[in-house]
Amino acid sequence: MERRALGEFSWEPGPDFGEAAGTPQKYDPTFKGPIHDRGCTDIICCILLLIAILGYVIVGVVAWTHGDPRKVIYPTDSRGQFCGQLGTPNENKPFLFYFNIMKCASPLVLLEFQCPTKQICVNKCPDRYLTYLKVRTQLTKDFEYYKQFCVPEFNTQQKSVPEVLRDGDCPAMITPSKPLARRCLPAINTKKGVIMVGNETTFDDGWGQTKRNVTELVEGAKKANVVLEARQLAMKIFEDYTVSWYWIIIGLVIALVISFIFIVLLRFLAGIMIWVMIVLVILVLGYGIFHCYMEYARLKGEAGSDVSLKDLGFQTDLHVYLHLKQTWLAFMIILCIIEVIIILLLIFLRKRILIAIALIKEASRAVGHIMMSLVFPLCTFFLVCLCIAYWASTAVFLSTSNEAVYKVFNESNCDYAGQTCIPETFNMTNITKQCPDARCLFAFYGGETAYHKYLIVFQIYNAFMFFWLANFVIALGQVTLAGAFASYYWAFKKPDDIPAFPLFSSFGRALRYHTGSLAFGSLILAIVQIIRVLLEYLDHRLKAAENKFAKFLLTCLKCCFWCLEKFIKFLNRNAYIMIAIYGTNFCTSAKNAFFLLMRNIIRVAVLDKVTDFLLFLGKLLIVGTVGILAFFFFTQRIKLVQDTAPPLNYYWVPILTVIVGSYLIAHGFFSVYAMCVDTLFLCFCEDLERNDGSPERPYYMSPELSEILLKGSLESSKSADSQG
Repeated sequence: MERRALGEFSWEPGPDFGEAAGTPQKYDPTFKGPIHDRGCTDIICCILLLIAILGYVIVGVVAWTHGDPRKVIYPTDSRGQFCGQLGTPNENKPFLFYFNIMKCASPLVLLEFQCPTKQICVNKCPDRYLTYLKVRTQLTKDFEYYKQFCVPEFNTQQKSVPEVLRDGDCPAMITPSKPLARRCLPAINTKKGVIMVGNETTFDDGWGQTKRNVTELVEGAKKANVVLEARQLAMKIFEDYTVSWYWIIIGLVIALVISFIFIVLLRFLAGIMIWVMIVLVILVLGYGIFHCYMEYARLKGEAGSDVSLKDLGFQTDLHVYLHLKQTWLAFMIILCIIEVIIILLLIFLRKRILIAIALIKEASRAVGHIMMSLVFPLCTFFLVCLCIAYWASTAVFLSTSNEAVYKVFNESNCDYAGQTCIPETFNMTNITKQCPDARCLFAFYGGETAYHKYLIVFQIYNAFMFFWLANFVIALGQVTLAGAFASYYWAFKKPDDIPAFPLFSSFGRALRYHTGSLAFGSLILAIVQIIRVLLEYLDHRLKAAENKFAKFLLTCLKCCFWCLEKFIKFLNRNAYIMIAIYGTNFCTSAKNAFFLLMRNIIRVAVLDKVTDFLLFLGKLLIVGTVGILAFFFFTQRIKLVQDTAPPLNYYWVPILTVIVGSYLIAHGFFSVYAMCVDTLFLCFCEDLERNDGSPERPYYMSPELSEILLKGSLESSKSADSQG
């Protein structure tokens, strides 16, 4: 009668799930669950991973041998020397000066990534406007000041003014400049909408020609450095972090404490906490809607608040947006949509929420018996950080392991343009005679050796290995947690039959027997991810192209591989659970997990996902609570601590930092619950298919879990029979 009530959820064990899988046909009091009988799986993939890691280490050693990170940190002059580097002639010259910044407006900058004008290192940027012709003919005290912007070997006694300008020994002019990213760029300002440099709108270029407009300097400066307007924003953000970092850490500690308290309360008051959480999420979103409406109503009578976001455009001072009605209206609409979606989901899933709460209660009991599982994500996080650090350092050393390459740059047509040259002997070659305006300048870092030719291959391999190792570490964490929680589920008498140190035992089993399977699953995911990176690179390169078919095809491929990555992550997660339970290889585990989920597709859709939704609400509640506290504190709206809050340029900087950090902290705690729920759910489905609750084949699920889950199955079966 009971097997009939279970309906589609009961079946006879096949060769994949019967005695060969380690599950007995009859109840055995000494049986400790199907997690002990196992051997090494996917050994070939384990060997491939070890070989790949060895190759990765070799690539790292070679990169560290040839690389020079100074090329990233310090700007480089026309001779390939670093500005401001200790122990070099340019030690006291930290800034890069362009002889003719207007040449940086040339399209050559975008093609060669180098400005076709001489560049030298200087100890400070010019603070006045001067021309070489003027200071040389008048021999004023400004001449000594001007000489610091000439090449180091410049000698005034040997050359005339035309020869100095022809050979590029000195710039034809200097303009007031300010350092930006260690580069001297024109000090551009505006007065009443008019662009000016040094209170002038025109200037003499030093070649005796007519006056030139300041906008030519602007174009050159924009091409020389695209972050002109971002400097002020970046500096203000940095200042905000320096005065608020202490309070940001306090906010993250509060998020950590709230998350831990929430998890502990879930252990003892799961049902009450879930309903309280649902109500609080609705109230928090409701308050957000109310606050946005009050701000919108307050701005109705203020002048200038009717300006649209489109007309305003991008502003570095983000406070401006908060004085617009449209900003608060957009916030209010977004929060209303989220609120309505959550309420509708709760209405339609109200019956399933009770079942999901039962699963969360069981997960709480499992976590309560294996409390070390709450700390284990820190181990995974640390290993992922190691992968990121190794990848980033190797990428920097690879990108800086080239040699300095010099090329011929010129403004007029020249047959030698673009050819490599040697700066020391360039003036003695025939190139200067045939192309008088040609210059031998540092172009880029490259090389002609086999190592330099395959640098792009090494970079791709570096990225691929990062994905593979990061996915492997995450998979190791998942299979460890799954094994620990599976040992809880398959313990017939809980907690007496739970093995000692289940988390460490599961970790040891994963490394000893299933390194190859974890490497296999993470390899498949890494291949898809590296393909997505290459597609993004192609998309970036084809942005300027006008081939609509190519753009459409690329967009479709990006969408398909995004979906494929999500599916593989879902399949891998469940495959790792089956590996932790049964010890089968990756392909068998993935197949068994997939078909098990397909046979229970309704449960997957309305039970497992409802549980994920409830856990997401928990994260949302923690983030919302800490975010609201941070908002009131940093905007000085709490009178008790109004004088304690630090003065800020942008209060959204610490608020967003606290919100993002709180989410990561909450996600770390709830990821353990999510893995526990997924593991218990798969074990529950397996338990239903293997056993029927009879004395010969009893269920391994706890009485509390069987009471509500089997009741739900019975009601579903009766409902299906009545409709039939």
